[in-house]
Amino acid sequence: MQVKLYHGLLRVSTKILLLEDDALFGETLADLLEDDGYETTLCVNGQDALSTIYEEKFDLYLLDVNVPLIDGLSLLRELRVSEDNTPAIFLTSHKDKETLQKAFVSGADDYLCKPFDNDELLLRLRALLKRSKPKEAIEVGELRHDITHKSISYKGNTLELSKKEYLLLVLFMKYVNATVTKELIYEELWNFNESGSDGAIRVYVNRLKQLLPELSIENIRGVGYKLVY
Repeated sequence: MQVKLYHGLLRVSTKILLLEDDALFGETLADLLEDDGYETTLCVNGQDALSTIYEEKFDLYLLDVNVPLIDGLSLLRELRVSEDNTPAIFLTSHKDKETLQKAFVSGADDYLCKPFDNDELLLRLRALLKRSKPKEAIEVGELRHDITHKSISYKGNTLELSKKEYLLLVLFMKYVNATVTKELIYEELWNFNESGSDGAIRVYVNRLKQLLPELSIENIRGVGYKLVY
């Protein structure tokens, strides 16, 4: 994604690669996407698309199936094998179940048959982008876990945590209002060549309670602990 001016406002630009060998239809579709705020690169054959993908980073692929040189199905298979998990939607005139199955086996996230409604395309595109966007933070009330920087703050203040205190609090936030078993805590806090103990877990829990006296961490006797929010 890139930041650019859009209708006088500073916004993040989502980059889409469109593979469509019908030049007129492709340009019309590219204009639709551009009007909706997406930065769109149009390719008319699979080889051109593959080369462009290796040179640039895209947020989503819109792929026709029957295109010259490398068809859309083969292109996406190659990308998935190379661990490119960019969301992909196939746009094709094929309506048979066999092609549909091949599309999803190739790694497609969605599928639209031509002719399709432009509004439906935009809705599906937005939904897929929203689902695939990685979370940068998890929040439980005023407790915030910055996933990117691996830090946790409370009321805007970064907490000074040891590695195991951090891992334990992440578990409590991930399973807020649910019991985190001792078995799961052992798995997350200690690796195979380390030895943990119930006593050590109690020490880390008490430390978190001292740092966060306004939060309720309950001891579920004999089972584990629960962060209640």
